Amino acid sequence: MAQDMRAVEITKPGGPDVLQPVTRPRPTADHGQVVIEVAWAGVNRPDALQRAGLYNPPPNASDLPGLEASGTIVEIGPGVSGWAIGDKVCALLPGGGYAEYVATPAAHCLPVPDGMGLKEAACLPETYFTVWSNVFIRGGLTGGERFLVHGGSSGIGTTAIQLANHFGARVFATAGSEEKCQACRDLGAEVAINYREDDFKQVMKDEGGAHLILCMVGGPYIARNLSALADDGRLVQIAFLQGPKAEVNFAQLMTRRLTMTGSTLRPQSDLAKARIAQDLREAVWPLLSADRIRPVMDSEFPLDDATGAHTRMESSGHIGKIVLEVAGG
Repeated sequence: MAQDMRAVEITKPGGPDVLQPVTRPRPTADHGQVVIEVAWAGVNRPDALQRAGLYNPPPNASDLPGLEASGTIVEIGPGVSGWAIGDKVCALLPGGGYAEYVATPAAHCLPVPDGMGLKEAACLPETYFTVWSNVFIRGGLTGGERFLVHGGSSGIGTTAIQLANHFGARVFATAGSEEKCQACRDLGAEVAINYREDDFKQVMKDEGGAHLILCMVGGPYIARNLSALADDGRLVQIAFLQGPKAEVNFAQLMTRRLTMTGSTLRPQSDLAKARIAQDLREAVWPLLSADRIRPVMDSEFPLDDATGAHTRMESSGHIGKIVLEVAGG
């Protein structure tokens, strides 16, 4: 097996053009890890934040971007059971996905769902881990509740709409164009709100308020989200595209018994991520294998054009997931 590999690194903090192809040593599997020969790598907002110098990788993680990938297991480290050389998997990564090979904890790997190609499978880990842990574990969404997701046409949004709809919630989504709103409706959103034309806060208040809101916008949306919640409602924050600061009247948290919470996935412990993986394998992977839910695909770029993929993502014109082709398949 080759000792070197192609990869894309961040040469310095900056825009998409700081992503450059390089040659790096191939990683090896430590205790509890596997090495995956990467076929496809998912492109996500945290990659862009890392590229901009705003989201440093955890200690001991690869400095290369890339938090999810699909491919074939080619090396198994000590202490690993349940996987074999040659298994086709998709995996949540601590980093390093923009490369021909990547090492990751074996417990963060999941089998490629039946009937699904490696390209689509590369889109599953980051978004499904994030949505499952924040909407269903942290947010406690149950059937019959009103659920609002901002950025409904994003990778997170398209995943959240499908899962919430499947588990019986009434789904509302915001998006920035009629095309994106229609995509949300096609996936199961009862109402899609064009935030350039309508006030999501008023729409939700007219419905009785949201029981749960999943937000990656932050900034001025924080106070509006709280107003859009029903009594005893929950706001889960997973990103801050418009900033992490806001002026909020916290009296309504007490008088209306609201809950504000949030999380980021990457800094969580390996054990916490392994537990999410097990939940997904039991509750969600059968739905993917049965083709009852699927990742929404936007576009693909070759590994050497990660710059183009990031430019596409930051244009906000995409609907669904963007992937990098590393070896294909």
